[in-house]
Amino acid sequence: MPSTLIPTPDGLLRDGAPHLIVSGAVHYFRIHPEQWRDRLRRLVAMGCDTVETYVAWNLHQPAPGTTTFEGIADLGRFLDIAAEEGLDAIVRPGPYICAEWENGGFPGWVTGAPSGRAAGSLRLRTRDPEYLAHVDAWFDALIPVIAPRQATRGGNVVMVQVENEYGSYGDDLAYLEHLRDGLRARGIEELLVTSDGPARMWLTGGTVDGALATVNFGSRAAEVLELAAEELPEQPQMCMEFWNGWFDHWGEQHHTRPAADAAAELATMLEAGMSVNFYMAHGGTNFGLTAGANQDGPLEPTTTSYDYDAPIAEDGTLTEKFHAFREVIARFRELPPLAEQLEQLGIAAQPAHLPPADVPISSVVAVRETERFTRPAPVCIAPPTFEEIGLERGLLRLSREIEMVRTTGADGAPGVAPLRLHGLHDRAWVFVDGIPAGIADDREDPAVVDLAPLAERILRGEPYRTVRVDVLVENLGRSNFGPHLGDRKGIVGGIWQGVRFHDDWEADPWPLEEMGAELAAIAAGGPALSAEALSADALSADAGATAEAATTAAADAATDALPVLVSASFTADAPADTFLDVSAAGHGVAYVNGFCVGRYWGIGPQQALYVPAPLIREGENEVLLLELERVPARLALSETPIWSTPGAD
Repeated sequence: MPSTLIPTPDGLLRDGAPHLIVSGAVHYFRIHPEQWRDRLRRLVAMGCDTVETYVAWNLHQPAPGTTTFEGIADLGRFLDIAAEEGLDAIVRPGPYICAEWENGGFPGWVTGAPSGRAAGSLRLRTRDPEYLAHVDAWFDALIPVIAPRQATRGGNVVMVQVENEYGSYGDDLAYLEHLRDGLRARGIEELLVTSDGPARMWLTGGTVDGALATVNFGSRAAEVLELAAEELPEQPQMCMEFWNGWFDHWGEQHHTRPAADAAAELATMLEAGMSVNFYMAHGGTNFGLTAGANQDGPLEPTTTSYDYDAPIAEDGTLTEKFHAFREVIARFRELPPLAEQLEQLGIAAQPAHLPPADVPISSVVAVRETERFTRPAPVCIAPPTFEEIGLERGLLRLSREIEMVRTTGADGAPGVAPLRLHGLHDRAWVFVDGIPAGIADDREDPAVVDLAPLAERILRGEPYRTVRVDVLVENLGRSNFGPHLGDRKGIVGGIWQGVRFHDDWEADPWPLEEMGAELAAIAAGGPALSAEALSADALSADAGATAEAATTAAADAATDALPVLVSASFTADAPADTFLDVSAAGHGVAYVNGFCVGRYWGIGPQQALYVPAPLIREGENEVLLLELERVPARLALSETPIWSTPGAD
């Protein structure tokens, strides 16, 4: 059966008539499932006729032998809702998706330590037989969800992509042909496409016969159209990713783009008959720890928010860019008045939000004083990687006893040899004899933890002393693009002190996304820095401090107990969206009613975490932070996102 869309030198045809695609990227895995229909209706209101989504392999197969298409992973339901809302669908199944998503969508158990091979030896995105075996098994599970929903079979899927921006990674044509043929063999009848950067250097590596080549870009549309006419002649032209905004890394400026500038580029494309897919139409949220990272030197982890300065904001708000795009689209197809359409769709331009409010902190629990930190764990010869221990994301606690020996510095002062963490990926908190010894990261290799300032506290006047060393290692997100794709997490080279590596480490994985209930129980029953200790009244009785200053003082006093669990709560009259203001916190992971909302970090630019209405319940709502660096003086709810300028006072 022929595909629904037929490519010709003059453009795409559908049922014999010219067809221009105006699509928007909306990722089901970045939206609470109860809000899928709302976001898709907003896409319709902008004037789009198609929705595009990647498929995140690691969401659906988080562990070997485990496959899920339920809840936020219910791709079929998402496509069905899109069909009910009158939208065609473009599906990009990868297996690699980039998307600023953890590991580019690859499960860590695939990329980290293949069975029977040296760790890291699997050749990703090539015709490596073992890699292809993983991909084929995944596609055997995935494609039966997509194929019955093709337009040729009464559904709405009109286009399926082969790989993703492969010309930015490799040039193994046999690999692309294997994927193409595998899609066809599993029942994909609709138009196959590829997508790559808009230049010959990308297109020569990423295209394959039998798949329509599309290009990705964000500006200079007129120049790209000229290039496409030269490099991709006699075919319809399509921008598969119109980068109308951009994403943020922790520690960077928040990215924005003027609506008028982006709208002008859109007009140029549509006037030339180029189909377009907005990337992103609605960015959504990297819930949990699913944000990826880029790496050109030190790791650059992506923020929890994937707002992308998109026309439909993270909370669904219709932005200035939405209105600018809709005005351009209305030049090429008839659209009803917006107010009338929103009423018909049953959506508001501005979704309901909880009112601003403080979120009182009730208790702070020192995690290192709990059984979760001190319990015995299996011993590994060397510090295992996250992948070797079966930990996709979260923290890894490494513990053992080490004999510390007194050294003498050039100035005669006593010292202790530093710990050297070789191949640290990505960050580590080190504790020696219960004393915080420092934070290490990947900006140098090995990462050095200087113990000399703690020599007297560690040795207690003795020439040598055996002490417990705990290292809490954090995965900040696996690289999603470029040559570091598939890198392992943990301390991949080992821990060295003095003249040798130290082996035989207890290794205790903390899969934080799954630990909401467990951490809440620990917070409820652990050795808390009591509410009285955090009470502004109690602290101000002697010092005469303001409530805020007293709370700040209490937070400072609790710093030595880090990491801590911070419990708080707020009351809601009814479920509605909100933003959890963590601008007074340091670095850690937040939970609302047991759900892992995501990572926060005081270095900015993101200072508030989006909490969708389906996570809020009428009455009391519980907030829990696993805080690694600074006990917050306050928490609050905000009606809007909060962005800071990194480095600003």
